[in-house]
Amino acid sequence: MRAEEYAEYDALGLAELVRNHEVSPLELVECAIEAHSLVGDAVNAVVAMHPEAAMHPAETETEPGSDLTGPFAGVPYLVKDLFHGAAGLPCGNGSRLSPDWKVSRSSQIVDRAAMAGLRVVGRSTTSEFGVMGTTETLAEGITSSPWSASHMAGGSSGGAAAAVGAGIVPFALASDGGGSIRIPASACGVVGLKPSRARVPWGLRSKEPLLGWAVQFAVARTVRDTAALLDALSGPTPGDIEGMPRNDSSFLSALSSSPTTPLRIAWWTDPWSGHEPDPEVTTATLETVALLESLGHRMENATPRFDWDSYLTAMTDVWTSTTAQTIDGFARSLGRPVDSSTLEGATLQMVEHGREVTALQLLSAIDAEMVLTAVMNAFFAEYDVLLTPTLAAPPPRVGFYDPTAPTPPRETFATWSRWECFLPVFNTTGLPAISLPLHMSDAGLPLGMQFVAGIGREGTLLRLAGQLEAALPWRERRPTAFPR
Repeated sequence: MRAEEYAEYDALGLAELVRNHEVSPLELVECAIEAHSLVGDAVNAVVAMHPEAAMHPAETETEPGSDLTGPFAGVPYLVKDLFHGAAGLPCGNGSRLSPDWKVSRSSQIVDRAAMAGLRVVGRSTTSEFGVMGTTETLAEGITSSPWSASHMAGGSSGGAAAAVGAGIVPFALASDGGGSIRIPASACGVVGLKPSRARVPWGLRSKEPLLGWAVQFAVARTVRDTAALLDALSGPTPGDIEGMPRNDSSFLSALSSSPTTPLRIAWWTDPWSGHEPDPEVTTATLETVALLESLGHRMENATPRFDWDSYLTAMTDVWTSTTAQTIDGFARSLGRPVDSSTLEGATLQMVEHGREVTALQLLSAIDAEMVLTAVMNAFFAEYDVLLTPTLAAPPPRVGFYDPTAPTPPRETFATWSRWECFLPVFNTTGLPAISLPLHMSDAGLPLGMQFVAGIGREGTLLRLAGQLEAALPWRERRPTAFPR
């Protein structure tokens, strides 16, 4: 199998080839390496390939090994180069602060991926410590969209989405603390599900980052891969008092039927941040509304109501204080300074601001979180789903973000609100949200649509996503950077 053929399959399709002995896991690893060699320079999505990490000890070219179990047996994937990963591999966190740090023990999500048969072949790029909504770092350079080398791939899971969009792997692990799965999913034209809080637990070895606002999962090219992977990675850890119970039925089986009754879907296009709506994004959203109406769903123009400026204050205090704790801890363990020689300008400003956040300010932010959660819960008691654009404007060109600029945190968040205002509130409130690559801009860039549901209702989102994938398929689109 050559990379061009390999890249046409999703993960479940590749696993079926392995089970039928039409291809070996070793061949798939070689295909991923070949795909990276063909398109890697165009997107800069991979920090490093680690094919040795994917090899089973008994494996040879003629003997594929005996561990071909699990729904994704033999399929290669990438881990995000942030905080967690596979034991023995480096994890640089997108930063000059920790380029040589190695993971001593695999994180729970990597362990669960291995149980599903997946094989790590490399590490995807990330923004520095997952802070920015673009992956343009002093440590690893610029990661761009596979659709345009001049436009951002998004962040912080920019490398994951760019690698999937470019056909290097069928999916890649990712995480989302304020849109970090959904931003790059939209910018790179792939599927990005942010699960409910605690659906995919971090494991007992670490507390959920950002006071639980951050979740981990993946980006993929197809809805069925997304559903099957959620089956494989979700479920509580024994002893975890915060883990969400496993579903009675699988998420993948939920795709076999459309929603049994028409959904009541609210839709909204005006940015909650107060920025002017982008006409092209508004048009794409209205086209989605019309499509959903044609599928029989009940559509209503409605939005949850909350004060954006107050939310921005709470988000700034939570993000900066937890980022300061994380980065200061890394620096102490590595014996390295926290200054402009190790951190980008905006990240350093975030750490310095976070050190000054008082306990009272942090408690006030937590109170604001609870108020917003009550608002959202009331809204989703009335509506099954909320539709918004994923990004409120087409993705900006690379270079918009200057990693050397010492931008204050609130200014950073306010600036990026032009694009990201529809995203972080669902991290704060723990609700599941998915970005689907339904449209393309006049300039040939993907325009994702975001669908949000009540807590624990990923099944509703996946059934709806399956409907939309059938009605407006995106798998046949091929970006500029794709194995050929």
